[in-house]
Amino acid sequence: MGILNNLEPKNVWQYFEQITQVPRPSKKEEKIIAFLLDFAKEHNLEAKKDHIGNILIKKPASKGMENKKSVLLQSHMDMVCEANRDKIIDFDIDPITPVIDGEWVKADGTTLGADDGIGVAAQMAILTDNTLTHGPIECLFTVDEETGLTGAFEIKEGFFDSKILLNLDSEDEGEIFIGCAGGIDAVATFEFKNEPMPTNHSALKITVNGLKGGHSGDEIHKGFGNSNKMANRFLFQFTESYDIRLANFDGGNKRNAIPREAEIIFTIENNKIDNLKRDFEVLKNSIIKEIEITEPNININIESVSNPETVIDKQTQKNLTFALYACPHGVHAWSPAIPGFVETSTNLASVKFDNNKIVVVTSQRSSVESGKKDINLMVRSVFELAGALVESGDGYPGWAPNPKSEILTIAEKSYEKLFGKKPVVRAIHAGLECGLFLEKYPDLDMISFGPTLRGVHSPDERIEIKTVKMWYDHLLNVLENIASE
Repeated sequence: MGILNNLEPKNVWQYFEQITQVPRPSKKEEKIIAFLLDFAKEHNLEAKKDHIGNILIKKPASKGMENKKSVLLQSHMDMVCEANRDKIIDFDIDPITPVIDGEWVKADGTTLGADDGIGVAAQMAILTDNTLTHGPIECLFTVDEETGLTGAFEIKEGFFDSKILLNLDSEDEGEIFIGCAGGIDAVATFEFKNEPMPTNHSALKITVNGLKGGHSGDEIHKGFGNSNKMANRFLFQFTESYDIRLANFDGGNKRNAIPREAEIIFTIENNKIDNLKRDFEVLKNSIIKEIEITEPNININIESVSNPETVIDKQTQKNLTFALYACPHGVHAWSPAIPGFVETSTNLASVKFDNNKIVVVTSQRSSVESGKKDINLMVRSVFELAGALVESGDGYPGWAPNPKSEILTIAEKSYEKLFGKKPVVRAIHAGLECGLFLEKYPDLDMISFGPTLRGVHSPDERIEIKTVKMWYDHLLNVLENIASE
């Protein structure tokens, strides 16, 4: 490899490139766990693993800094595994291929894993650089942040000792986050009966792709298209007039990613195909016109495909299409206290056929606990009215901002000293693990900050090269200025 060797800071980018070569899907972190433990052993660092797979690595204070307060650096080791449909990759065994694209680093047709591999890399760089000035450091690497916050949920009291936590999982250089939204899922399941494909019918496939996708929290307000909503719009408007029979719906993948691609396979009477294709073009052009500003690369196509053996029963098809049409998606409420800040949102994330079931995954977020429950119940009611079985977990809590935080003051002064301007201090609509840590460690003083990432949770994920050095310099300066005990 060595593709990133000439980027600064060298040690951070070199560790990041090593991380891209270690498969680490959520809930399948065995390889990255072994990688981190081997790293600690190689560098004679104290390390331990808890029952769920979280790793803690410790580094003593540099000489003369022993009286400084201990600091916990924290990132998650798993990554969202998304690929373009034409990209062949097995995320369980294949590495990521990083690519330098101008001022950015991205991957070849997949997510890059800078969320949160760059945080892991920065921790590794700090753990091995004996020229730095800092007090006692603990580095926490959590598992399964992306699909369940499992590592943060399962953290036990006493696993670490620090009362200051620097979360390295944010995506905007120059911004310091002091709060985040809580979240919960609503998963709806429809059961259907298979019926023989009608006679005198042929199969067609409508495909929606080329959308931006992105993070369902941090980018939900940008007006990006939802491929599931678009594909279902064709079904909803054409089913009755053309007696369409649905055979398959495959849209979206991850609960925390705005869906970028979807396809539906359905059958229609042979003598109606030409008329449907004419009406398809009219609706297609309307949709493209509606969203051309935010989604200039959208593709919507129709084509003939091999006939399926079966279609789903009419009643379930109607229930599904009506529910998907009525299901809210996007920003539900803006914060009345913080201008321009999303308070509550919901994401219609994926629609999948699974044997004789259709599983629809949605996720809701809010910085207000009652708002989170309200939007979750709104989504549940839509699918329950349509006859689906709907389940929701306990969700995870938000992180209430503390503008009087001691570590925030240190970080603000440090940033202004380094760059001659004040950082932006705000809360984030995305979920962070910080709220869960507070449940077990209520005395924690926390902030979250990171370099600039874009297109997170999609194959468009990229990290701005120059911001990595700015963020890392800021991180090192914060560590140097931690208060004494």
